[in-house]
Amino acid sequence: MQTQSPFQWLARSGYAGRGVVYILVAALALFSSFGGGKPDSRSALDVVLQQPFGRIWLGLIAVGLLGLIAWRLAQAFANADCQPDTLKGYGIRFGLLISAAVYSSLAFYAASLALRFGGQGGSNGEEGVSAWLVEQPFGRYILGVVGLAVIGAGIAQITKGVGHGYRKYLEIPPTAAPAIDWICVYGLAARGSVFVITGVFFIYAAVTVDPDQAGGISDALAWVRQLPFGAILYAVAAVGLLAFGLYGFVEAAYRRIRPPTISAVQIVP
Repeated sequence: MQTQSPFQWLARSGYAGRGVVYILVAALALFSSFGGGKPDSRSALDVVLQQPFGRIWLGLIAVGLLGLIAWRLAQAFANADCQPDTLKGYGIRFGLLISAAVYSSLAFYAASLALRFGGQGGSNGEEGVSAWLVEQPFGRYILGVVGLAVIGAGIAQITKGVGHGYRKYLEIPPTAAPAIDWICVYGLAARGSVFVITGVFFIYAAVTVDPDQAGGISDALAWVRQLPFGAILYAVAAVGLLAFGLYGFVEAAYRRIRPPTISAVQIVP
C-alpha cells in the first residue's frame, strides 16, 4: 500500500466520520418506535453526546467532517477526481461544493456540542433554511430550485449505485468485491431515494410558501412510514441508510484520493 499523505488521511477520516453519523441515524430510525427520537444527523450527534467520553467522540467526528469538507473543496475547485470539462462534470463539481456547505453546518454543530457552546434545538435545520429563503427576494423560486437540485442529487446517487458508477472511484480487493458491491448499491440507492423525497418537500414548501413543509431525513422516513406496507418500506429505508453508513467506511478504506495541487485550482462556473 502506498504511503498516504496527511491530506489523504484527513479525507479518509471524513468518510469515516460521515459513516458514523449515518449508522447512528439508521439506528435511531430502526429504534425510534421504541425509544422515540428523531432520526436525523443532528439527533445522531446528540446521542453521541450522551455516551461516555461523548464530547471527545464528537470532537473526533467534527475533525473528521472537516477533513471531508476539505476533500469536497478539493474535488470542486481543484477537480481532484478529474471530472471532464463538460456541463455534467461542472454539475458534479458544483454538487460537491454544496455538499461541503452542508457538512460545514454539521461539523459546526458537532464542534459546538464538543466545546459546550450552542447545540440543542438545531434539528429543524431544513425548516430554518426554508424560512430564511422564503423571506428573500424571489425566495420561493430559489427554494424551488433547491428542491430540484436535491431531487437531481438523489437521482444521481441512485444512478451511481444501481449503475455501479462508484467503482471508478474505489480500489476494491477482488475477494471483497461482492459484499462491498451490495453495500454500495443498497446504500446509495436508499440515500438517493431519501434525497428525492426531501427535494419534493422543498418544492412543496415553495409552492405553498410554507417553510414548515420542508423536511429532511426524518420527515422523508415518516412519509414512507405512512405508505401502504409503510412499516416494511420504513425498515428497508432505515437499513439502506445503515448500508450508506457502511459505504462511508468503504470509501475511507478504498477511495482513490488525489491530493490537490495549487496549480490545479479552478473556479467552478
